[in-house]
Amino acid sequence: MRILLVLAHPLEDSFAANVAREARAALEASGHSVDLLDLYREDFDPRLSVAERGSYFSDTYDRSGAADWIGRLQAADGLVLVFPQWWFNFPAILKGFFDRVFAPGIAFDNDPAGGRIIPRLHNIKLFWALTTTGSPWWVVHLYMGNPVKRLLKRGIAAFCAKGLNFRMLALHDMDRATDAKRKAHLQRVRRLASSL
Repeated sequence: MRILLVLAHPLEDSFAANVAREARAALEASGHSVDLLDLYREDFDPRLSVAERGSYFSDTYDRSGAADWIGRLQAADGLVLVFPQWWFNFPAILKGFFDRVFAPGIAFDNDPAGGRIIPRLHNIKLFWALTTTGSPWWVVHLYMGNPVKRLLKRGIAAFCAKGLNFRMLALHDMDRATDAKRKAHLQRVRRLASSL
């Protein structure tokens, strides 16, 4: 499979960067090709341009400002996202990636009758999120209702592709995680990536 591995963290020595390295190594060892898209290192601008937003509901979305990233998504068979959860949500740069790259005519079509959007990412068969959160499991799941998983699975993934292999692997309570807990999580990442 051709995997687009999207990393969204500003620090090159972050735990998220380590997760991305482990996932990439395991995927490549299993024979998959990996295209690493490090949003910060590639200076991705998360802001929708005037032209992009102005063409959002027209016949042709203006993809000129994001053409390279769009092409990389369209060339992939699978998508693996690596990011921390901040305030129970995506980092702004990852939200901007969805806004600019998962756009009309690319990830979905607008229903001309105003109904449900029509999925277009037929090439994407795998949609995984490898994430961390500073909150304990019970806060994320019981108090907040796991908003990031809901947005990814029921919103973005379900509206843009069908029949996906969806997985979300999270390390909770990251701010207090011991070295042993972090190493155990990296092993879980390796096992998951190696199973593909």
